[in-house]
Amino acid sequence: MRLSSQFVASMAILLATGLTAPAADARHRRKAEEPVAGFVTAESRYGPQTITAPVRVNEAGRREVQLPGGTWIECRRTCSETLRQETIDFWHIRNNPGGASGQDGPGYFRFEWSW
Repeated sequence: MRLSSQFVASMAILLATGLTAPAADARHRRKAEEPVAGFVTAESRYGPQTITAPVRVNEAGRREVQLPGGTWIECRRTCSETLRQETIDFWHIRNNPGGASGQDGPGYFRFEWSW
């Protein structure tokens, strides 16, 4: 059985359109977690503290958050997590076992028990 080149071309177009359209739609519907520029607020994991700081985009196109002393540092996974780890939870992370080994990073499962 021989398929015509027009049939193959139209099937390729249908498949390409059908496979990429949902991904493009999902990208536009997804809400951004944090602003590209503006302000972010971080909340401590270990106490009732919060901190708000400005965010900007550097020359390389990556986001940076400003620490209270004025230093701009590049955001890791999220700017709010970077701000939290470098300010309000800084000493708790470094003074407690598991903190300096990376157990406080974003993306790790946390279990908070309420009794």
